Amino acid sequence: MNDRLPHEKGFHVSWDQIHRDSRALAWRLDGHGPDDGAWRAVVAITRGGMAPAMIVARELDIRTVDTISVKSYNWQERTAPRVIKAPHPDVMGDGQGVLIVDDLVDTGRTLELVRALYPKAHFATVYAKPQGKPMVDTYVTEVSQDTWIFFPWDMALQYVRPYRGD
Repeated sequence: MNDRLPHEKGFHVSWDQIHRDSRALAWRLDGHGPDDGAWRAVVAITRGGMAPAMIVARELDIRTVDTISVKSYNWQERTAPRVIKAPHPDVMGDGQGVLIVDDLVDTGRTLELVRALYPKAHFATVYAKPQGKPMVDTYVTEVSQDTWIFFPWDMALQYVRPYRGD
């Protein structure tokens, strides 16, 4: 029997933590691009990849930044992933030299779709779950498949009643 509350298997990430982990991702990517170690563009998978992509672009001095929007959730219900906004074709080319950044790879379905479109791009996430890890080239932290990551852009600070008493 599992007496654990839903949030107890959660991994809560603060703004400070996502900033530190995104900088660590940049450090891992630094010098590994195909153009004498440089990358020519960063593409964020919206919406979760936008903050990490911005930090990676800043740290690696990449000025060309674009987005790809993939919808694969309807609230917390998974749906078939589909591209609803593609990056500019001039930015992408065949994907060579482009970093595609997301906050998390969970099952890998989103990255599988994007990788099929841009197979020569380099895929990087801050966090990775085991099922999706094969879709990622570089990541910082692995978490278990049954962990729910609470990102700071999804959270609000509020009072929580104690488990016992008042």
